[in-house]
Amino acid sequence: MNALRPDAVVSDAQLERYRENGYVVVEDVFGSQDIQRMHEVLAELVAGARGRCENDSLYDLEASHTPDQPRVRRIKNPYRHHPAFAEMARHPRLIAALTRLIGPDLRLHGSKINLKSADYGAAVEWHQDWAFYPHTNDDLLAVGVMLDDMTEDNGPLLVIPGSHRGPTYDHHQDGRFVGAIDPANCDVDWSRAAKVTGKAGSCSFHHVRAIHGSSQNTSGKDRHLLLYEVSAGDAWDMLGMREANWQEYLESMLAGAPSLEPRQVPAPIRLPLPTAEREGSIYENQSVLKNRFFES
Repeated sequence: MNALRPDAVVSDAQLERYRENGYVVVEDVFGSQDIQRMHEVLAELVAGARGRCENDSLYDLEASHTPDQPRVRRIKNPYRHHPAFAEMARHPRLIAALTRLIGPDLRLHGSKINLKSADYGAAVEWHQDWAFYPHTNDDLLAVGVMLDDMTEDNGPLLVIPGSHRGPTYDHHQDGRFVGAIDPANCDVDWSRAAKVTGKAGSCSFHHVRAIHGSSQNTSGKDRHLLLYEVSAGDAWDMLGMREANWQEYLESMLAGAPSLEPRQVPAPIRLPLPTAEREGSIYENQSVLKNRFFES
């Protein structure tokens, strides 16, 4: 696969929308064969949840999950569990889009698949990714690879436009990190939330400081969303290098070169400490919330 010109994938207008609103949708990043392959691999992974009773390093299970009737709400770090997702993270059209939005030096910081299954896919309360993993600079974003059509009625991603240029809100409850913003204790106008929709194969890109969330999927249509968390090569996690060693850091580079000189910029930071009462995924962090925005 040959490298693509970044402006052939993300137009000037799309780049401006991302900078202004903190998110943008780019169509046809992945082709139908790519989507079919990812669906096949995902089906294999979900089938492996049969017989399991609790969350582990791969599966985050719905509250209604049973060993005989598996219900998975998240696949954790899919790029570590199947080569297909590692390959898709380096897809030429995705790299071109990321180069346009972040720059030539790109590092994969994390990944997950939120399944949002038909009729019961769980909500995710309002939050900023920046609250979970502040870095030395905020050239980070999350890519949402739409494995299914993301429509207005199947629990689409919701984003508060322009919130990436505002404060980092408190994600604590009773003195501990809980991974969510208290909707009644902040000055955010929730009525401004924009629904992020698109056809399968499209990708959403939202800035690490953008406020976002999603309601429960009450439709009859699945909404599977593969998420890649990508940072600039010179953005370093302020909580420490999470990889076991330098070699793993190098292997997480998607394009360009790593840097031993972290770039630092002023940005509002709140550390996710003390750690969540229930650690694991954002679903587990938020499970103890007293004040919710989205009804179950």
